[in-house]
Amino acid sequence: MMESYVDKKIVILGAGVTGKAVARALVQRRAQVVVIDEKTSDELGFTVVSPEAVDISIFDGAVVSPGWRQDHPLIVGALNAGVEILNEIDIAWCISREISPTQKWLALTGTNGKTSTVELTAAMLQSAGLKAVACGNLGDTVIDAVTSHEKFDILVLELSSFQLHWLKQACFESVAILNIAADHLDWHGNFDTYARAKLLILDRAKIAILNADDGEIVKRAQSWAGKKVFFSLNTPEAGEIGVVENLLVDRAFVPDFQEASMIATLTDIVPTLPHSVSNAMAAAGLARSIGVSYSDIQSAIANFHPGRHRIEKVFESNEISWVNDSKATNPHAATASIMSHLNVVWIAGGLAKGADMNALIERSRNRIKAAILIGVDRDLIEAAFVAHSPLTPRVLVNAPADYIKGGESNSLMERVVREAMDLAVSGDTVLMAPACASMDQFISYSDRGERFAKAVMKLVAHEK
Repeated sequence: MMESYVDKKIVILGAGVTGKAVARALVQRRAQVVVIDEKTSDELGFTVVSPEAVDISIFDGAVVSPGWRQDHPLIVGALNAGVEILNEIDIAWCISREISPTQKWLALTGTNGKTSTVELTAAMLQSAGLKAVACGNLGDTVIDAVTSHEKFDILVLELSSFQLHWLKQACFESVAILNIAADHLDWHGNFDTYARAKLLILDRAKIAILNADDGEIVKRAQSWAGKKVFFSLNTPEAGEIGVVENLLVDRAFVPDFQEASMIATLTDIVPTLPHSVSNAMAAAGLARSIGVSYSDIQSAIANFHPGRHRIEKVFESNEISWVNDSKATNPHAATASIMSHLNVVWIAGGLAKGADMNALIERSRNRIKAAILIGVDRDLIEAAFVAHSPLTPRVLVNAPADYIKGGESNSLMERVVREAMDLAVSGDTVLMAPACASMDQFISYSDRGERFAKAVMKLVAHEK
């Protein structure tokens, strides 16, 4: 990583939120910045140009934004030309060492549950009176958090496999890995490469908080020589975090491993679902690793509520619940969501990102009463039903002619909700947990969730 950016020629691949944040920080450090993006413009003191307009070999460094494939011609060209590959997390780390050398970083990754767990961890630190913020693959970029006028004591980073793939410099007091299941295979090529990217987080950590209930994590972390603290839904062994009757219990961050300390009660966790309990233990492990008290941890858990679009009850009437879990963008997350309910009218589909839907249907078929399928990869889900649950009723919904992605019309989701109204009866849950990304028909998962909620309130609740 270059020590100074003064007069260095830096090209940034992507003018999204991360690219713009990096550009601002590097311009302030007197770098010569060019941003490459399909949408070209001039703003904030740097130039945005199309990919065809750049000879990447003339630059000193290339910043890769999350999501840019490693086989993209510009990245391949940069590597072949000997251009240094940079990333936002490492740049932010170097800036933090410069302006806030005592600032500590915690980090977390996993296929599902990252955002809620990072936010809960930050809440635990804040409960202890620390100036902490959740950042990374949610909300503020890491570089914005580092350069913030608030001067945070601790950053809690949510890191995706894309970000971890390029990570070389950043160091963490402790890290957590929640779970590893197939996701982003279109980017990584196969599950093994994806899983190895997730485990790269261990190379930058002093302590690892690891899910003992996830076989992939247990197997792949065996060779790591650092301090491992496992958490599980079972009774904890010495050095672990676990569950005893209705209590979350710590036997890892205690003076004597033969002792145990209560972290919280199960009823403190809302919703009290298995994955929510696991996530709370992971957050508690991160907080305990830097000395946060049990009382501050319990207080944060008891007062914490997950953000929008995560198993969010939109409306309930006639004993039918309408639940928005638009953030369930892969089969692993969708399975957990479905298994949290007994009788489900399931709304699914979108961009599968190379994921296999067979295990999802095989695991949850007894909970799915009917399915409403949308999006470009709905046929993958339909094929899984044919193979594993052919008698489950299914409705394939096409986007109406007047529907435009990002437009004012909500005709697609209203058509979906009308189909669900015909299928659902007392005791059912209409659950939107799509198992797919949203960008084929929606701006984002939050846009998809908002449109679902809006359609439910209009058609079911009759709200004007």
